[in-house]
Amino acid sequence: MLIAHISDSHIPGYGKKAYNIAPTAQNLALCVNHINRLEPEPDLVLVTGDITFDGLKEEAQHAASILKKLHYPFYVIPGNHDDRATLFSEFGRIHCPAEHKDFINYVIEDYEIRLIGMDSSIPDAPGGKTDDKSAKWLEDRLAEKPDQPTIIFMHHPPVKCGVLETDEDGFSGAKRLGNIISQYTNIERIICGHIHLEAHIKWCGTIVSTAPSMGLQLNLDLTLKKPSQFYVESPGYQLHYYHGEKHLISHTIYVKDMNGPYLFA
Repeated sequence: MLIAHISDSHIPGYGKKAYNIAPTAQNLALCVNHINRLEPEPDLVLVTGDITFDGLKEEAQHAASILKKLHYPFYVIPGNHDDRATLFSEFGRIHCPAEHKDFINYVIEDYEIRLIGMDSSIPDAPGGKTDDKSAKWLEDRLAEKPDQPTIIFMHHPPVKCGVLETDEDGFSGAKRLGNIISQYTNIERIICGHIHLEAHIKWCGTIVSTAPSMGLQLNLDLTLKKPSQFYVESPGYQLHYYHGEKHLISHTIYVKDMNGPYLFA
């Protein structure tokens, strides 16, 4: 099974750039085209939030017009830059199969890996959250199939990643979420975005993996002292490959011009 994972596209309105600098719509289109040419073909694509720049309907329409060019099923969850209801309205239950616009948690069945999407966003706030309702919902879903390999996908990593801006944003309810996660050995990954950098963190018996963004790369400053900055970089996404030996391997792909390939011989 092969899963492509896109995050933090920050799509502005038509003809605009994010922060008037980064061509995020163009970069997302590059990633979509790259994914469409992959061999082997992905089974599906997960899009983990901050799809829009400012939660506007025009931005969601712009993002949808690009993402719907994917040749594979794709599924979205909101991030802190998105408007929950707007996203639900624009992408519909085909790409956001939640039962209600105010509770965008859902399960994707019928694959070798079970996929659980969770909305970690807080309206009008940058940080993440797992509230009591969402935690109880996750407990119930995990109890249904405790032995099937599972990926949980959400926007915010529920653990600090050493990135000043997003560490300060915080994650409410992380302790309860961690207590739930630690009861299950079948959770292969928690895949997220939000920090605009690739990172992998061991947490509560599983691995939290974050995907890069569509070219808005946050400055990595492990002193956690410098003000928040970003670089305009090549866009990237992740591939999560569950192969025949039943191991999940995560690769980060950057879509940029490269010399090669060359033979080692």
